[in-house]
Amino acid sequence: MRNSIEFELYGPYALFTDPLTKMGGEKMTYNVPTYQSLKGIVESIYWKPTLLMLVDEIRIMNAIQMESKGIRPIEYGGGNTLANYTYLKDVRYQVRAHFIFNPHRPDLDFDRNEHKHHNIFKRSLNAGGRRDIFLGTRECQGYVEPCVFGSGEGFYDEKEEVYLGTMVHGINYPDETGRNEMEVRLWNPVMKNGYIKFIHPEECTNVRKLAEMEPKIFDVSNVEPADELLKQLEDGR
Repeated sequence: MRNSIEFELYGPYALFTDPLTKMGGEKMTYNVPTYQSLKGIVESIYWKPTLLMLVDEIRIMNAIQMESKGIRPIEYGGGNTLANYTYLKDVRYQVRAHFIFNPHRPDLDFDRNEHKHHNIFKRSLNAGGRRDIFLGTRECQGYVEPCVFGSGEGFYDEKEEVYLGTMVHGINYPDETGRNEMEVRLWNPVMKNGYIKFIHPEECTNVRKLAEMEPKIFDVSNVEPADELLKQLEDGR
């Protein structure tokens, strides 16, 4: 696929929080990563407001295992409380994603150099990402490295279909939709032989408005063109 990357994502723990479990102060992970969490990881590898990152597919490599821990999170009013968080343990995934130019940011036409963005994207992946990788939450450090998507053996290769119920797909932000609203998307994923093919955000039909929101302003004053950024990388800066 054009402008795509394929990478392995792994770590000792992950917490892709099911929002239904947060109301009582507890946190329970989904069985698999959400589209939004993977999009955030792709953007930690490389992000520019010029680009729109799209996650195409994930392959679940390890068995889905969970572990509960007693946590002392900080309360908003000060001090600590006690809670149980349930994490995924020993996670490993293969991910395929690609980028397109954000159609809702015509103000960034000056930064639309497809070839150079893709080169920076691949360089950033080889370096383990330009920002820290988190598997759902900040306490769950993750790691990325290039791979050939579909290579190797996965735990669920012989499991024909696993229905995962209703999950959060992701969040719509104004600069990605052209609407001055923040919205949440829901969907019903199915894992087939260890693979989950994501529908893209515009294909989600179950969408709910959360709040009014204005897009952030980007222009030549606060966005470094891909030409200059790639030159810095080639010069070792």
